Amino acid sequence: MKFTLLLLLALAGCASSAAREGGADARADSTALRAQVHTDLAADYYLRTQYAVALQELTEALKADPGYAPAYNMLGLVNGELREDARAEENFRHALSLSPQFSEAHNNFGLFLCQRKRLKEAREHFDAALANPLYSSPEKALTNAGSCAVEQGDLAAAELYFLRALKRAPEHASAQLGMAEVQYRQGRYLAARAMLRQLTDQTEANAQALWLGVRLERRLGDRETAANYGAQLQRRYPESMQTQWLITGQYDQMGSLL
Repeated sequence: MKFTLLLLLALAGCASSAAREGGADARADSTALRAQVHTDLAADYYLRTQYAVALQELTEALKADPGYAPAYNMLGLVNGELREDARAEENFRHALSLSPQFSEAHNNFGLFLCQRKRLKEAREHFDAALANPLYSSPEKALTNAGSCAVEQGDLAAAELYFLRALKRAPEHASAQLGMAEVQYRQGRYLAARAMLRQLTDQTEANAQALWLGVRLERRLGDRETAANYGAQLQRRYPESMQTQWLITGQYDQMGSLL
């Protein structure tokens, strides 16, 4: 579910910046500080997939400040990973009721909804995140909106979202992968190759990127490079669905960017 979570940080964001956006600066007292510290710790445990400890920290955060929006945002993330969808949705909505312009919560809730195929609602939350001129990392919401548009089959909208993300952050790996995938699906294979090589030159490719490389180079007739991508895929991600598709020759499978 995570774009090896480069998309995970797209989900969680930086907890301290989310805390500031959610209103911690306006209440710079010891109560708010304790809530922020426990929420920051929960975010660290979340990124390590230590969800039980993250929940303990969030319980402490809300004991310190029951109205602390970033804690509810983190609760939504943890609940989502635990497939507690009703709780996740309740917590995202509560975070936004406490802080309606909390862009990171809109972004995270949008990704949660998109992963569950509630695509129209998801894009509404991405757009709400982007409407806030104080949002410090709009490239995350733009990339997630682009991935969601790909799921809808709206490649034109997806391309615009990815272009905006790359204008903001040219080396944003998730946006580069999304753009390369869109170009591949549009039949623009040379452009997709250039974008994918830009991505793989700067960071280690995830399973989806390597699988795109396999499919792309087969389309371009370069079986040697395709085989190289395939070998990397099997070595690095032997349990991935992309490796299974490679082994069984299911080259028409595209997978998800989410």
